Amino acid sequence: MRAIRAASAALLGVSALALSAPAAVADDHYVMSNGYSVLPSTVAAGGQVVLQVDRDASGCKGSVTISSGVFDTVTIPPRSSVTTAGVDWDARPGAVYRVTFTCGGLSAIKDLTIAGGRPADITPVPVPPYRGVHAGEGGSIAGFDLKEIGLGLALIAGSVTAAYRLSRRRAGEDGT
Repeated sequence: MRAIRAASAALLGVSALALSAPAAVADDHYVMSNGYSVLPSTVAAGGQVVLQVDRDASGCKGSVTISSGVFDTVTIPPRSSVTTAGVDWDARPGAVYRVTFTCGGLSAIKDLTIAGGRPADITPVPVPPYRGVHAGEGGSIAGFDLKEIGLGLALIAGSVTAAYRLSRRRAGEDGT
């Protein structure tokens, strides 16, 4: 009977620890594509696209490497949010190409469709102006705070200890 209670307390502690782990440590390296964009999303072969990252929405603070099978790999530096890329002339009309944004080991994917016709048929998209200085991290995106991690570990350890002691106290009351 004591072994069952001890195992239950241990299982409760391990479950609390496992559920409190951040989603960023998961094996899946692809994240939601919020904060990344390819403008226009349909372009003719030989045209130009604007590749943009919204630093606040994406949570990416470092450099962003953007690659695709239809243009050369480009990089957006940490203090910038936009760059352009020229689409290859030999891109197949009607084909959809994957554009991969990579920041800090995580990736986001957007699609780029190649239109039929000449580049003049597509309405050009103006390059957005560069933004000012990024003024703050904000919220929980700022990174790990050792005090908060320690407090979380203390809460988990406290809950496991309390569960263990309660299971031991009840075992003593039952006379076993």
